[in-house]
Amino acid sequence: MEENLKQQQTNIIKIALFGPESTGKTTLSKELAQHFDTVWIPEFARDYLQEKLDKTGEICVLEDLLPIAIGQTKLENESLALANNYLFCDTNLLVTKVFSEIYYNHCDPILDKAARKHKYDLFFLTNIDVPWEDDGLRDSPENRQVIFDTFKTALETNNKPYILLSGDKKSRLKQAISIINDFTATQKMGFSSQDFVQIYQHGIPLENIKNQLQIFKTGIAKTILEKPAILNDGILHFSEEEFREKALFFDTKKENLKLKKFVPASGAASRMFKFLSTFLNEFDLENESINAYINRKKDSELSIFIVGMEKFPFFEAIYTKLRENFTDFNTWERDRKNYYFIKLLLSSDYFDFINKPKGVLPFHKYKTHIATAIEEHLHECAYYSISKGNSHLHFTVSESHQGQFESIIETVKNQFENESKVKITTTYSYQDKTTDTIAVDLKNNPYRDENNQLIFRPGGHGALIENLNRLEADIIFIKNIDNVIQNHIEIIALYKKALAGILLELQQQIFKYLDEIGNSTEQTLLPIITFVKNKLNAEFVEDFSKYTLENKINFLINILNRPIRVCGMVKNEGEPGGGPFWVLNLKGISSLQIVETSQVDLTNSNQCRILGMATHFNPVDIVCGIKNHKGVKFNLIDFVDKNSGFVVEKNKNGNHLKGYELPGLWNGAMASWTTIFVEVPLLTFNPVKTVNDLLKPAHQPQ
Repeated sequence: MEENLKQQQTNIIKIALFGPESTGKTTLSKELAQHFDTVWIPEFARDYLQEKLDKTGEICVLEDLLPIAIGQTKLENESLALANNYLFCDTNLLVTKVFSEIYYNHCDPILDKAARKHKYDLFFLTNIDVPWEDDGLRDSPENRQVIFDTFKTALETNNKPYILLSGDKKSRLKQAISIINDFTATQKMGFSSQDFVQIYQHGIPLENIKNQLQIFKTGIAKTILEKPAILNDGILHFSEEEFREKALFFDTKKENLKLKKFVPASGAASRMFKFLSTFLNEFDLENESINAYINRKKDSELSIFIVGMEKFPFFEAIYTKLRENFTDFNTWERDRKNYYFIKLLLSSDYFDFINKPKGVLPFHKYKTHIATAIEEHLHECAYYSISKGNSHLHFTVSESHQGQFESIIETVKNQFENESKVKITTTYSYQDKTTDTIAVDLKNNPYRDENNQLIFRPGGHGALIENLNRLEADIIFIKNIDNVIQNHIEIIALYKKALAGILLELQQQIFKYLDEIGNSTEQTLLPIITFVKNKLNAEFVEDFSKYTLENKINFLINILNRPIRVCGMVKNEGEPGGGPFWVLNLKGISSLQIVETSQVDLTNSNQCRILGMATHFNPVDIVCGIKNHKGVKFNLIDFVDKNSGFVVEKNKNGNHLKGYELPGLWNGAMASWTTIFVEVPLLTFNPVKTVNDLLKPAHQPQ
């Protein structure tokens, strides 16, 4: 009997349609077979039961299911010889097993074993979102959901690779064809059926996976630095009076614009407290003093933290909790107090700062309250990102953190609105999982976890270009969550408005030229050419002068018709991160870019020399214009340098792996934007990279 249930295996790709009756399986099987020019296998049970009904007048009984399974297996095996690359199965033994358990509460052990053992490259689970049709033999419209859930559970319990198909018949066919084409491509790439389902459910386009695997093998070409951008050679310098004029220009125009502030805020604060976490893991309170630990580890950060402890905005809250928990706390010696202070600060049972997003942490202490970074952004937003009494603030957050953001904003929003007379609207978005990237081992093979699952990693902040692309605004201010200030907010607002004013003046001239350029002559093109060279920092191809008038116009339109970013740059005082440079592309054309150290070939002495000559640093103080001269949004994805990005080495459970991070938001993701660098005071840059940064004057009360 078991011999008759053996399934033949060939190189033919077997696709099994799976689900309750009246879910369009049969029609879909036929249409797929027709599309892929191959055969499909009908249900053996239908003819078997109809013949039995006609001869005896009896309906299906438990004893019929094993003969049905044998007949279905025979039909499938015989059809393999006729199949062309694919074989579409309207049913399979797992369907028979499920029906046996639903209607008879039993399944023959031989059938059960064969059903579990039979292999198909992919199952399509057909949803019940189509009208039920009576086939005169089986199934009923009652309990459709329960029956469907039973089918789904059977796939999952038996670890079968499946994808759910929903929608009307036309959309199901279109989905299925696309899925099968992608599945076939993944098979050629060496992925398993389970791998494909995992990729599909993650939503990552297959083309992205291909490109990422190729990048791991061939590497990413290093950025070619031509020279650093410096004052009057890539970086504009304005006097204070000129900044005020630019800010005033922005103020005169803003009422007709939709403004938005965009704050990347999805990361946890783990790096802020890394040295404290190390301390808790390595320090032995009973056998060593903290001072001895500091000397042994040369841990100056811990020393600074302890000396400045009382100045942190969270000091009183933690000390209060220590006194509540330990009645003899006041009698403790200093080391024990400090140790438990740090322990409560990081412990998941208490304050858990190490696992919280930066935005919700206490940043600043005022006479009347303690303010988080979120509150400071709300406050700051009302100073410059405001039009017609409205201010729009957008946070990119981790989905699990959104509730914490909303809770803080709900608490303070009314007070802010009443004090500023500004209506504040906050929105959120998440880093799209479809921008995640595949991880590989050190041999560039897909990395797998202990369950043989592929590992996907977040694509880095470059993935946020997708979030930025979805925003509806004329002008967008970009600023990191941790770059806020306790004092001098009016000065910060002045420079933000000035950067926006510079953008608007530039945009105004660009729009004028784009409106006029279609009617240009060789003579009237001259001022546009001068503008593009001198104001937009664009370099022309050598033979531009030989172009026809039409080609010259098209060349200039291509340069003029781009999103614009005006980036504040501060003098470099040793902060880690990107800087402004003139960069050469593969054609030898130079452009202004923000470059990270990891993008540079550090084995090249000349490139190292240029890198070391940088005078300025990127504080992520950016104002963006994302609409064209007709008021239509650019598709920002069109301006990404897809050949850039970062390959990083990571450690997971003691194993080394490599990951790919997408072109950084202000690096490769904006590589083809019109870029203007402007020197701004160091006062505008006050990031909190470690907790000790909160001790700096910008974050302390005056």
